[in-house]
Amino acid sequence: MADPFEALLAPVAPVEPDPAFAARLRARIERALTLPKGVTVSNLTLEPEPATSERATTEPTASSAASTSVEAPTSRPLAAIVPYLAVAGAGRALEWYAEALGARTRGEPYVMPDGSIGHAELEIEGGLLMLSEQHPEIGVVAPAPGEGVPVTIHLSVDDVDSVIDRAVAAGADLERAPADYDYGRNGVFRDPFGHRWLVSAAPADSASTTVRHGDIGYVSLQVPDTGRAAEFFSSVLGWRYGPASGPQGRQVEGQSLHHGIWGEQPRTTLFLCFAVADIASAVVRVRDAGGTAEEPQAQPYGLVSTCSDDQGTAFAIFEPPGGIGTGGGAPALHGTLHGDVAYITMEVVDSARTRAFYGSVLGWRFERGHVEDGWQVENVAPMVGISGGHETDTTVPMYRVHDIEVAVERVRARGGTATDPEVQPYGTTSTCTDDQGTRFYLGQL
Repeated sequence: MADPFEALLAPVAPVEPDPAFAARLRARIERALTLPKGVTVSNLTLEPEPATSERATTEPTASSAASTSVEAPTSRPLAAIVPYLAVAGAGRALEWYAEALGARTRGEPYVMPDGSIGHAELEIEGGLLMLSEQHPEIGVVAPAPGEGVPVTIHLSVDDVDSVIDRAVAAGADLERAPADYDYGRNGVFRDPFGHRWLVSAAPADSASTTVRHGDIGYVSLQVPDTGRAAEFFSSVLGWRYGPASGPQGRQVEGQSLHHGIWGEQPRTTLFLCFAVADIASAVVRVRDAGGTAEEPQAQPYGLVSTCSDDQGTAFAIFEPPGGIGTGGGAPALHGTLHGDVAYITMEVVDSARTRAFYGSVLGWRFERGHVEDGWQVENVAPMVGISGGHETDTTVPMYRVHDIEVAVERVRARGGTATDPEVQPYGTTSTCTDDQGTRFYLGQL
């Protein structure tokens, strides 16, 4: 056995720290340096997260909320600039923004010893809004009733009229009714707490250039019971709904990809509608490849043909009214908003036939995946994978979430199932079913 004193006399050989540990330590130090006055760092619990998580830093636990002062910084900003509102009656404001604008709380609000809100974070249409109770003693004041405001909050939505109508019905004051302009449709309201909102949408024809040939332009979740599915995914993902083409349908509002729910179906799957440059020639290709295709019908969103592939899987193709894009305005591969479709898995019986069919019809190209008989479709949005060797054909979506732990809890609370989140090279995922057995994935990417 070596003499310990001799070992202590040996030169110290420096070693590089573990990169993951160094990153976590740096994040904790940076987080501690940005904490507001009133937080005792020695009593603060900062929980590390996986390096692949969307959150690069950590945040105080609820146990430290009582000592946190006004305007505690967020650990997960979604943009470089985030509005931070002072509100007279912040607790009521949290409820109002949820009711009128569909806001979702990120984490637990920091509650001060007197019961007021010291800090809260809300997600609205994929953006982040912070707020706290007003504190005139330090110059943080809410808008005064009847007086002007120096800042207008801009909110981008798909349906301006429905958002403004809902806000006004909940007690907002309408300043300017929705109207169409060269740059899109917009309107203005003042919320009950004095803050001014400009609600806008891009011109109706601007979306036609964002979808390319072979991209997925529309999806519909086919389920047994529409109402149950709508309630479930509203609770889990915060979806809101607009009118659909029939009583068994729902149209999800405010997502990057057009998404519907269609009920009274014997089995659950995700129905896909693909964009094509020329629907007449695409119909011919479907039939030549062994599938079926109805004659195209004119719809408000373009020419549409309902089809099935050579293994009997139903799908649709459509030619947008303004034509397709060339790639410069392509949609995000993994979506951008909470609740967006981030990835699509086509589980099929015969992957070779599937690749041959869609390669012929849509021009898809493929590369091998990381699992047996798994294939990745190249350069298509949202991203699509094909998995062969299944008993039946089923298409399964992955939905993007900002906090997978919270989303998993919501799935289970609503009667669904969800595996514990698992870290992958591309993010953290969970395999889920809803309360009707509809399969889907959650991904914090």
